Amino acid sequence: MPQQGKQLYEGKAKILYATDDPTLVIQYFKDDATAFNAQKKGTILDKGVCNNRISAALFAYLESKGVRTHFVKQLDERSMLVKKLEIVPLEVTIRNITAGGMSRMLGIEEGIMLKPPVFEWHYKSDALSDPLINDDHIIAMGWATAKELSAIRAESFKVNDALKAFFNDRQLDLVDFKLEFGRFQGSLLLGDEISPDTMRLWEHGTRNKLDKDRFRRDLGSVEEAYKEVLRRVLGESQVCR
Repeated sequence: MPQQGKQLYEGKAKILYATDDPTLVIQYFKDDATAFNAQKKGTILDKGVCNNRISAALFAYLESKGVRTHFVKQLDERSMLVKKLEIVPLEVTIRNITAGGMSRMLGIEEGIMLKPPVFEWHYKSDALSDPLINDDHIIAMGWATAKELSAIRAESFKVNDALKAFFNDRQLDLVDFKLEFGRFQGSLLLGDEISPDTMRLWEHGTRNKLDKDRFRRDLGSVEEAYKEVLRRVLGESQVCR
């Protein structure tokens, strides 16, 4: 079992620790919550527990569908062992239904089905509010190669197909979600987390929001929403402790 070493990085929602294996790190999930590129801050009780367990389950599910990820195993309720990636400084957003930033940017209502789904690149920068960019920006700046962009795009749609089916079986609509990728020993792997922090999930029929929008928009019942997603993902009556 790799032993936890020094702290390597602390972000808005997670802390990364070194291990005695230079190819592996420990990813620890915090209860801190941020929105609007950290302009709004707060705490969601046991969010870290929920997101760790949800992410572990979804990474394992995606691996079973042929998606290569950084996930190795869950260590405890708040930590997982993951491969140490060289993160590509891009965020992928896939949108199946209009909401959030797309609705604001285009001045359109939320809830419009998008066929086909919309794929977006964003430059990963809180200071710049993660600006929307295109392939030409990325290649010109040297953030990734054309071959890498093609691979990330294909893998992202593969993730979308798998997760839409997964959540549909659990009476949830996958509205949109964010992905991050990194390089590991010559391969591109899916990294970061997959949780209500990084996706929008609406309950079938009611469109009740079960994601971080409850925190962003002061809708209340934030902890309950995360626990409900955990319950549905695990397929059993478990709650965060």
